[in-house]
Amino acid sequence: MEKHRIYSTSVASVYPHYVAKAEKKGRSKAEVDEILCWLTGHSPESLAGVLADKTSFEDFFAQAPRLNPARSAITGVVCGVRVEEIEDPLMREIRYLDKLIDELAKGKPMAKILRQ
Repeated sequence: MEKHRIYSTSVASVYPHYVAKAEKKGRSKAEVDEILCWLTGHSPESLAGVLADKTSFEDFFAQAPRLNPARSAITGVVCGVRVEEIEDPLMREIRYLDKLIDELAKGKPMAKILRQ
């Protein structure tokens, strides 16, 4: 089976879209960064390095310092698919990120987005 093209897409190429979506709804780049760091265990510095290196989504999640165990509490629908029902582990991680950015854009408080 052929890999989905998002796997080889760089996180840096999608990142501006995440930021634009958040900013359009009155949220900030810092909040997008906080979500990315919470999900993957990156520090702001290591996240900046990953973006500068144009790391693919596949490597971004494979090399994440510590995937947050609370991410399994992320549920809901992204692109018409329930994230908790996605079988491919990498696609599920990508959709978790998409779901968190969606929640940010919808105005949810950060504490709820970060499952605190």
